[in-house]
Amino acid sequence: MAKVFPFQPYRYSAQAGSPSELLTQPYDKIPPDLQERYLAASPYNFVRLIKGKEEPGDDGSRNVYIRAQETLDLWITNGILVQDSEPGFYPYSQEFDHPETGERCLRRGFIGLVQLEEYAKGVVHRHELTHKGPKQDRLDLTSATKAYFGQLFMLYDDPEQTIDAILHKATASEPLTDAEEHGVVHKLWKISDAEPVAAIQSVMDSRKLLIADGHHRYETALAYSRQNPDVPGADRCMMTFVNMSAEGLVVLPTHRVMFGLDGLDPAALRRRLVPSFDLERADPDDELIRRLEAAPSEQVVIAAAFKGEPGGWLIAPKAGADIASLADLPDREQRLDVSVLHRAVLGAGMGISAEDVRDLKNIRYVRGAGDAIAEVRDGDGQVAFLLRATPPHEIAQIAFAGGVMPQKSTDFYPKLLAGLTTYRFG
Repeated sequence: MAKVFPFQPYRYSAQAGSPSELLTQPYDKIPPDLQERYLAASPYNFVRLIKGKEEPGDDGSRNVYIRAQETLDLWITNGILVQDSEPGFYPYSQEFDHPETGERCLRRGFIGLVQLEEYAKGVVHRHELTHKGPKQDRLDLTSATKAYFGQLFMLYDDPEQTIDAILHKATASEPLTDAEEHGVVHKLWKISDAEPVAAIQSVMDSRKLLIADGHHRYETALAYSRQNPDVPGADRCMMTFVNMSAEGLVVLPTHRVMFGLDGLDPAALRRRLVPSFDLERADPDDELIRRLEAAPSEQVVIAAAFKGEPGGWLIAPKAGADIASLADLPDREQRLDVSVLHRAVLGAGMGISAEDVRDLKNIRYVRGAGDAIAEVRDGDGQVAFLLRATPPHEIAQIAFAGGVMPQKSTDFYPKLLAGLTTYRFG
């Protein structure tokens, strides 16, 4: 099963400055305004490695990837990043307020390396499809730097919480890193003693792994490993491992906003859906959101808010309806809101192909139902489709059975910070 390894990462030294001015969100969660804020925070902010700015005249010999490689080399030479002297696993905790309930939460995991495995081997499982563009971007960065900067988020199931007990003991001491970013407190420790390291490896050796966040980066690492079999260490990747049976695992829904669609007729779309779906009006917007969230968890239900109409519609399959576009999916996936949306509404109802979705054509992903509706009311969105979150164990059941959910089916909160540890190979 999963082969995990302690490692000797590069970490920021004290001379780099405050961790809160150095660490960043993952590369795909850094819009231009946040990128500028990070760049202004410190000359050593990690954004310079994971998402540098493009410059006039950039080409194949001079670009963001080459600059990242040069910056990494310079920071190592100047002692900004220093490699740990001995290998270890790195307990990592996040304290945060649940964005919907306000409850104070604590999530623990540990950072280490894992042996890269093809999905077909049944060790590492994906739960959703990916987009093309981000994988090429990350492959170019990996090729230039021979380093993995960000934390892939991996789930394993350990109901006995054997590893969590080890992490709890390790985190009783003072952390190596203590930083606050976007209202989340991040702390890092190290486990290097032989006994707990071996215990962690022993437990993980019998586990399957589920990618919670980082599908693009995992597939990038696989691609790089295939292309460079002789590069030492390229067959491993850096990850944060979290027990799906432990507390603090929060999954938020990711909503869809459709834009730029020629001739979208809301009334005509609803007529096409009526033979297979029950449609109910809900007005105003907050009532639409309330009724979506109050719907029974075992019932498939999607909410839709259209431009030019107040409130919106709740869309649910009719009892016993035979929906042709779902026929090839396993029963469990046919009962997922996100699968019904992509297959029966976007696909059969609106003619949006799976390839269009992969290419991010006419679709945006938005966290927060109110924000998604706002893009329809005040922006260029034509329709917002609102979803509910899928529980982690349901995601795992689908993934371990070989199923794959549509892109951006889940949003694990909060994100893992980039810059805590860097794995350089080759």
